[in-house]
Amino acid sequence: MASSQTQEPCAPDHENLEMMKERIQRGQWIRAAILGANDGLLSTTSLMLGVGAAKEDRRSMVLSGLAGALAGACSMAVGEFVSVSTQRDIQKATTSTNCERVMKLDITSVKETKLHETEPKLPTIFSPGRSPMMKVVIEDAKTFPSSSELRDDLQEVLPNPFKAAAASALAFLCGSFVPLLPAILFARYIVRIVVIAIVTSLALVLFGGFGAHLGGSPVRVSAVRVLVGGWIAMGVTYGLLKPFDSEGRND
Repeated sequence: MASSQTQEPCAPDHENLEMMKERIQRGQWIRAAILGANDGLLSTTSLMLGVGAAKEDRRSMVLSGLAGALAGACSMAVGEFVSVSTQRDIQKATTSTNCERVMKLDITSVKETKLHETEPKLPTIFSPGRSPMMKVVIEDAKTFPSSSELRDDLQEVLPNPFKAAAASALAFLCGSFVPLLPAILFARYIVRIVVIAIVTSLALVLFGGFGAHLGGSPVRVSAVRVLVGGWIAMGVTYGLLKPFDSEGRND
């Protein structure tokens, strides 16, 4: 008895593959942007607070922040380029090796060959190519991408090292502007230090929560973790360089 249900192909359609590639590429850009902005924010703030602990001059603090932002952006771009290029080469080699190991079985060219009858009055036996199940398998095999097409799709998903380097550098610069703006706007030393610390803390919570939300992690726990880590970095830098200011005043 034939089933009334329609047979759906088992192979993934082109729309699902395109959607998967878009999600993977979007996740790579978001990861690079969040990491770059967080690094630019924390490193520039720690550098400016360290210079501000040793010297209260606003010009020195702003110049140190600008130098740290530019140097950090260049370093971030080079590091991201090398890392993504290495990852891309490894994934390319792995994908090519796996695709070469796939056995090529041409089931779509199965011919319907009638077998000879061994005895009279016995049912005639046909090749498996005429069975309903084999017909469904053959139709699915026709729609399934070949190994070369699958290799091309996987290589398109791989990140571009030039784009990743540019995105990381721009994100680093954007994160560095957060502590630079209060340093430029506020001339008084105490107010400048406090405002930089508050603005940086808020930005750390925002970046940590946003990254956790995109990654599916607990937002509150990740935000607190990033905030505490930022406080430790800023506190250690400020505390270690503060005695140099006291020694300069005693001289």
